[in-house]
Amino acid sequence: MTFAAQIITLYPDMFPGPLGASLAGKALKDGKWSYETFQMRDFATDKHRSVDDTPAGGGAGMVLRADILGAAVDAAIAKQPNAPILAMTPRGKPLTQTKVREISGGEGVTILCGRFEGFDERIFENRTIEQVSIGDYILSGGEMAALILLDACIRLLPDVMGHASSGDEESFENGLLEYPHYTRPIEWEGRIIPEVLRSGDHAKIAAWRQGASEAITRSRRPDLWKRHRDVLDSSPSDVRQNNKED
Repeated sequence: MTFAAQIITLYPDMFPGPLGASLAGKALKDGKWSYETFQMRDFATDKHRSVDDTPAGGGAGMVLRADILGAAVDAAIAKQPNAPILAMTPRGKPLTQTKVREISGGEGVTILCGRFEGFDERIFENRTIEQVSIGDYILSGGEMAALILLDACIRLLPDVMGHASSGDEESFENGLLEYPHYTRPIEWEGRIIPEVLRSGDHAKIAAWRQGASEAITRSRRPDLWKRHRDVLDSSPSDVRQNNKED
């Protein structure tokens, strides 16, 4: 089954962009995923193909019109009625690896890319659209965010990554940041690969990696660490015992 992405945008030429290279590009060529863009201006009703207007109540910038957005969204729904619709906006819920796995496990996704000051709120009141954010910062538009979302999903599709388990121990997969990686040479500028990683003892290596993941998460992302501990505290006692802090 091909994962089908639909992107509603003012800038169709931005796609596939970087998704036409590397793993995603090969997967696109191999038919593991596909994409189709919907130019918002194609749904405009005036000779100037206008898609925006001034904010009600005054203020700077322009706002994408609900009637234009609604027509574009309806066209996408007609082609993929079962695909979830996501709007890329800093007002949305943070995108998580759990959400990415949920999307990549489906038939595809429809992505609505914002521009200007954003969307007329009525599009969210009259259509089932989930608002998603990729971080606490502002981009020029939703296209770059859509590319990030799609890249995160595509790499999880079957047979896209070289090894089926390549993503299993990455950051966020188990609620922690990933442990450090090393490779040859063993010594570089006075720094030596930790001895345990050269020991061949898989149990000790696993324990070292777990401890390193926990330490990095505690220091860099206390919010993730707290969430991780809360999950462990609500787990059965044998799980808590196996994962207790040193």
